[in-house]
Amino acid sequence: RYGGRDETAPEAYLNYESLELALKLGLEQHAKAKAGKLPAKPRPKAMYPAEMPLLKQEVMDAGRCVECHLVGDYKLLEKEQWGTLDKLTDLYAYPDIKRIGIELDIPKGLVVKAATGAVAEAGMLAGDLIEAIIGEPVLTFGDLQYEYNKVPRTATEIALVVNRGGTRRELKVALSKEWWLTDLYFRYWTVEPQPYFMSKPLSAERRRVLGLPEDGLAAEVVKVDPAAQVYNLHKLQVGDVITAVDGVERDGFTQNLDVYIRLHVDSGSKFVARYLRNGENHDMVVETFREHFRKVEQ
Repeated sequence: RYGGRDETAPEAYLNYESLELALKLGLEQHAKAKAGKLPAKPRPKAMYPAEMPLLKQEVMDAGRCVECHLVGDYKLLEKEQWGTLDKLTDLYAYPDIKRIGIELDIPKGLVVKAATGAVAEAGMLAGDLIEAIIGEPVLTFGDLQYEYNKVPRTATEIALVVNRGGTRRELKVALSKEWWLTDLYFRYWTVEPQPYFMSKPLSAERRRVLGLPEDGLAAEVVKVDPAAQVYNLHKLQVGDVITAVDGVERDGFTQNLDVYIRLHVDSGSKFVARYLRNGENHDMVVETFREHFRKVEQ
């Protein structure tokens, strides 16, 4: 596999040197397979857009072009219809490895440029070559990202194997509470509820001053998209402090208000926001918007 990205830029892990290295490693694997030195792995059944009923009906039968991003969008829409959508995994796909402290030396593939945080505590050093994750061998960033995405979002630890000066070492890496959390701004799935406001969590000091729980969802509205007024979704204002969603002030899985809304509110539905404005508590019905296609990146 070659390719992949993170929240910083589409080309974050792409350059000619890494592509050349991926091709070289791929040819080496091919030679091993031809010589019978590489165990064959079963390949998943090929899937075609025409086999996705909703995509076929709304896109193909309408004579429209099936753009690549539509496959992902309609896959989630069909999961939503069938009741099999797992928002935590499906919306927070391909977690960012930087969140656990891995910074790669991109032209050198899976050579670690810097190790901080959880991986540093597990013993990873700059110069290590990552060779396996959760028991699966990896050769490229695409491999690493593909296998990392398989880790259950409730996991508290993963195993990484690195090669250091010719010696393989297994590292047990502790995963923080929200290791899977990434900025979704560049993804923007159709099943993601759009409330058209952005917020930031309150500091511990601000919570204490306002008498709010330290482990709660409290967050201050920092931006209100004009679309909220256009679609008459809500009348929240910058500076409002949202303290609860549908009466829920705390969540055992996340303290991030935006994340909580994505995970617990269906796209296009409503929720009640309790908020503080000028020192007074209010309740407001917030209607979310359902986008029909992923947005164009700015």
